[in-house]
Amino acid sequence: MKKILMLISIFSLGGMLVSCELDKIPETGYNEGNVDVPENSTGNESAIITKEAIAGQRTAMYNWLRGGFQDANYKHLTANACRADDAYGGGDSGKPTEVEGNTFTSDNEFPSTFWSGFMDGVNKANAVICNLDAVKANDSSLSETEYNQWMAEALCVRAYMWLLMTQYFGDIPMLTAIPPAIDADNVEEVYPLYFPKRVDAETLKAQLEADLAFACKYAPDAQSVEKDFASKGFAQYLVAKMYSLKQYRDWGKVIAACEAIEGMGYSLDPSYANLWAYDLEASTSMHNNQESIFEAGYDNPASGNWFFMMFWRNHFKPSDSFSWIKWCTPTRNLAEAYDAEGDTERKNVSIRWDQCDWEQYYSKDNYAFMGKIPTNITVIYHARLADVLLLHAEALANTGNAEAAMDLVNQVRERAKIAALPTDVSTEEAKLYVLNERRLELAYEGHRYFDLMRFGDDYSMLKKVHDGGNIKGSDSYDAYFTTRVPLTDERVLMPIPTSVLDENSNIEQNPGY
Repeated sequence: MKKILMLISIFSLGGMLVSCELDKIPETGYNEGNVDVPENSTGNESAIITKEAIAGQRTAMYNWLRGGFQDANYKHLTANACRADDAYGGGDSGKPTEVEGNTFTSDNEFPSTFWSGFMDGVNKANAVICNLDAVKANDSSLSETEYNQWMAEALCVRAYMWLLMTQYFGDIPMLTAIPPAIDADNVEEVYPLYFPKRVDAETLKAQLEADLAFACKYAPDAQSVEKDFASKGFAQYLVAKMYSLKQYRDWGKVIAACEAIEGMGYSLDPSYANLWAYDLEASTSMHNNQESIFEAGYDNPASGNWFFMMFWRNHFKPSDSFSWIKWCTPTRNLAEAYDAEGDTERKNVSIRWDQCDWEQYYSKDNYAFMGKIPTNITVIYHARLADVLLLHAEALANTGNAEAAMDLVNQVRERAKIAALPTDVSTEEAKLYVLNERRLELAYEGHRYFDLMRFGDDYSMLKKVHDGGNIKGSDSYDAYFTTRVPLTDERVLMPIPTSVLDENSNIEQNPGY
């Protein structure tokens, strides 16, 4: 009853919310697996019934990816690096070092931020998905092309959030509807819509397949829009990512999706450093380059992001927020991995050296920083071509085509100006080469831990890296080194946040926590 009373007070002003009328796009199969809205609900009376209003929801969704998503996204980049072997947790709050050491609990801010952030992204996408039919029925100025394109874009964003969330938490709630406004009369019926159960992997898979099939058909062509809009390229990228996951594994579909992307006109930027380049005098940063598939960024430093302050410094204003220790400090392990390949191109971008006022993992006179966000308008990549080429290579290696896999790896290495690897290798050798190349190419972009999760039929590689991946510094810095609790199968996933368990009795804690 306490929760019910709380719901009434919180949602009494929720009259603008509307349930999805998804039967109007039957080719995507939305009717299957939807949250059921009570028949007597008045939630279908949407206030969003004009093209102008739905365009505002679409803009809000993209603005959220640049702004509101920052908290979850910088923690995503950090967790993927420091739970593996690319970063020390850094920071003096204890939260990232708990994640690095595998000692975190359900009260840690990382799982809490992930859960709320990804769910918020789903809600932003649903605000478009669940209102487009009402707009189409009431405003003839919305064209069929706009309807299909905006639906496809929002489906991409929702699928992206779900794929991130399921990799962190396993089974997740699958919200495909916006519940109607709640009041004392309908609270018992509507309550489960606000506090849904998690669905199994097969249920989510069916929804993702339907959503992404629609998006691949109707999203804008890859080169027809700027890269901060979801396109067919991003839709196919999500397909490739989905089928690479253990629970959905189909390497043939990964290959097909990657080949589709590679035929869309993207190309590797000749300069790796150019992907994060900036012009100090003009206060501009690289955007919409030929390699980018989907990105988030600002054009104006006056309204830029705050990612920089978590990792290094804003080079448009170097003293800004540089008085406290940063997260995601590069490991000696990663530096040695670059050195082993003679890879200065990517090392000099990923690991930057600077002076600072603290001394935790390195001397303050020569401290290592994560260098891929050097300004407050530096682009954040959600997908780029090098990732696709290496995912394609991973799929080829796993289907016995080692030579073709190594050809793709060598395309990426050529851009990095390092020697080609042999192509006459076994499939097992090719898999390891791909895994290492993904590490060097995609460091600090939110991939390393997930790559290790995905590798092989079990978590043996992930455990090996997690338990022994970081390298201590000199004796004077050993006191700061985080001793890791060995990783078990159960703790590969993150815990459900305590706040979620307190609020939603339909969700149980993940095993191991």
